[in-house]
Amino acid sequence: MTRHVSLKQLRVFTSIIQYKTITAAAEHLFLSKAAVSMALSELEKHLGHALFDRVNNRLILNQEGRRLLPYADELLSRMSDLDQAFSDDHSLFGQLHIGASDTIGNQVAPFLLSQFRQQYQHRSQTLFISNSALICQKLVDYELDIGLIEGKTHHPQLISQPFSQDEMCIICAPTHPLPSQRSIQLVDLEHSEWILREAGSGTREFFLRTVAPRIEHWHETFELNTTEAIINSVAAGLGFACLSRLAAESAIDSGRVKMVELPLDMKRRFWLLVHKEKYQSPLLQRFMEYCYQWESDASR
Repeated sequence: MTRHVSLKQLRVFTSIIQYKTITAAAEHLFLSKAAVSMALSELEKHLGHALFDRVNNRLILNQEGRRLLPYADELLSRMSDLDQAFSDDHSLFGQLHIGASDTIGNQVAPFLLSQFRQQYQHRSQTLFISNSALICQKLVDYELDIGLIEGKTHHPQLISQPFSQDEMCIICAPTHPLPSQRSIQLVDLEHSEWILREAGSGTREFFLRTVAPRIEHWHETFELNTTEAIINSVAAGLGFACLSRLAAESAIDSGRVKMVELPLDMKRRFWLLVHKEKYQSPLLQRFMEYCYQWESDASR
């Protein structure tokens, strides 16, 4: 019966998901492995369902576990809210787990978080930077509270809203003759070589959606998973790249690479993502509102 389910059991359940193993969850909760195993066993007994599949001594969240996850997340978050409601300190509290894709994580999030901290005196955030696909997956798995990515997602479990914007650019080696031409057209990029981000990257998605279809013949010469590696490869003459101007601006200003001006709309939106079933605590709501307001402030 669910009336026997305790908050301790739910904390054990969510910790195992977050930390992947009983051993790591036990260390996080300052409990013994035996206590964690017993709490999980009791929870599964009370619910009448196994929550994980046991495969080669690994615990893999199953369909029943995914059904429980949004309820566990909301109950634990609401209990934290209840504790705070009756405390003397009415400032924002709790930890905020933020995921950001590469450009936002490196070029935008540090300034956004710094200003958020100054305004609200809340200093307990984590920032995970990866490609858009992995950010989405971690939101689905409740490992992140919010995601900030460069490419729009149509994932059925996620809510996606624009919160800021960016402009992309095409760069080449400083010795390349193309930027010195008076008028550059897309046809000038025929039979060109390109250095791209990995699959799942919003930057790669923009190139494949906006630039590549307008070039009849092009070749992917390298796939790299960091912006700095791409810039260095372009500077070394290994090919063109399509990157955020925010990410490439320093290299352009210093002369390490040159920008290729094209008659093409290179603007894109930044997107804010949350899980549809995620409980939106006061802290999460305030941070979401701040992101939307920050966009309007930045545009001024």
